[in-house]
Amino acid sequence: MDVPLALWLAVLGLIVGMLAVDLFAHRRAHAIGVREAAAWSAVWVASGIGFGAWVWWAHGADFGQQYFAGYLIEKSLAVDNVFVWAIIFTFFAVPREYQHRVLFYGVLGALVLRGLFIAGGSALIESFGWVLYLFAAFLLWTGYRMLRQRNEHIDPSRSRTLRLFRRFVPMTDAYHGQRFLVRRGGVLLATPLLAVLVLVEVTDVVFAVDSIPAIFAVTDEPFLVFTANAFAILGLRAMYFLLADLIHRFVYLKVGLALVLMWVGVKMLLKIDVYYIPTTVSLAVITTILAVSVWASLRATKGQGRRAVEAPAAPPFRVATPEEEASVEPVWRRGRDRDREPLTPAP
Repeated sequence: MDVPLALWLAVLGLIVGMLAVDLFAHRRAHAIGVREAAAWSAVWVASGIGFGAWVWWAHGADFGQQYFAGYLIEKSLAVDNVFVWAIIFTFFAVPREYQHRVLFYGVLGALVLRGLFIAGGSALIESFGWVLYLFAAFLLWTGYRMLRQRNEHIDPSRSRTLRLFRRFVPMTDAYHGQRFLVRRGGVLLATPLLAVLVLVEVTDVVFAVDSIPAIFAVTDEPFLVFTANAFAILGLRAMYFLLADLIHRFVYLKVGLALVLMWVGVKMLLKIDVYYIPTTVSLAVITTILAVSVWASLRATKGQGRRAVEAPAAPPFRVATPEEEASVEPVWRRGRDRDREPLTPAP
């Protein structure tokens, strides 16, 4: 697949433009409801499908199917990521109106980090073909581990990331609106919102370690790997607000995700020296596994409505009081205010 630099720049410009539109639309902090989340989810999914349709039209059916297979893998694995975010936000009592800001910068960081992972993975595969054996073995092992641990969930109270952050970064114990940093008594302090953002970024790195090798099993094209990743995770914020209260209903999703990872691991092993499974077959298998797991989950939990994740009795962070808000100073001081010296009375 011959991708000129101009096309790369155009796609990057499109992604930046979509992020800018999303940031402008949510410039004011507010709690995002189900209806708004559903509308934005439809926009992001339509964008991803539309881009895939363009790839199919411009570069042929095979590349189009490779894109959609990668997009489907990334989108399905992202659902598990969404559920982890719900647990994190609930445990740390992040006010709902501030969660979009955390997720916006979290997705922005994820795009950059995944871009670096994809570039590194492509370079490794190009220079050392045997690394595909490692990727395949890793996918099989990850799928097996996910299958065994399907009923286990992350425990934020035992997060090493948070412990290290609090040890080395001075911070407040209260949220100050949407701010990640505040200044108190001339000292720059992080707010709990920055700690949560760091934790969200770290969890995405963990998920990327699983998902990047998985998408390389269905396509070797870096352009398709990156764009499928990008369009899949661009809609994660809206997907979170849409599905966060439905975690309890997707009881068989992890089983489906585990089977998908094991399938693409087998596909990668066979592709190396034995047999290349057509993308059409691979796409059909992935779609079937995910559809059955979602159908079985919804059928098993029929009649259950939305239910928020159970919150701890004593969250580690709280919202700042009006007095505490009044005691903080702007992080970025104006030049004349910074340079102004206090007046002293004449002797």
